[in-house]
Amino acid sequence: MTTRSRLLWILLIAVALIGTTAFFVPAYIIRPFTHQSVRGLLWAMAIRQRAPVISLICAILCLVLAAPLWQSVRKWRKALVAIPVLVVTFSAIMSRLNYFEWMFHPVDSAQFEPESSSKLDTKEMILAVRYGDDARAYPISQMAYHHILNDVVGGVPIAVTY
Repeated sequence: MTTRSRLLWILLIAVALIGTTAFFVPAYIIRPFTHQSVRGLLWAMAIRQRAPVISLICAILCLVLAAPLWQSVRKWRKALVAIPVLVVTFSAIMSRLNYFEWMFHPVDSAQFEPESSSKLDTKEMILAVRYGDDARAYPISQMAYHHILNDVVGGVPIAVTY
């Protein structure tokens, strides 16, 4: 392997790692049901805001770096050239999507059961709403994941959020 080829490999891997990190770090830090420090969230949001540009630049650079490597390597090593390009391209696409909406999607149609047949643990916290003779209880564990639920209580449409 020549010095030029070695340098191209190092640059390809480094650029692919930067582009991939721009997508995966915010996705890893900003997750439901995990501890998130203020500093960590600030970093994750700062990276998330810049990720579309960073990952696109890295994907383009990976393509430019992969082209000469592609021509100089044998068949089985072409896969090794393609992997970082594919991963950083995936990151460039994903960083433009609002994947947090996939994690925190609203409940379209809530299903309720009578208290007598509920399987909730006695220690589980609930968010309760009563209007007139109608009452509903929403498990906090489910509300923390979905964050919003549209419902009708006592004939009045409500939006339950946590």
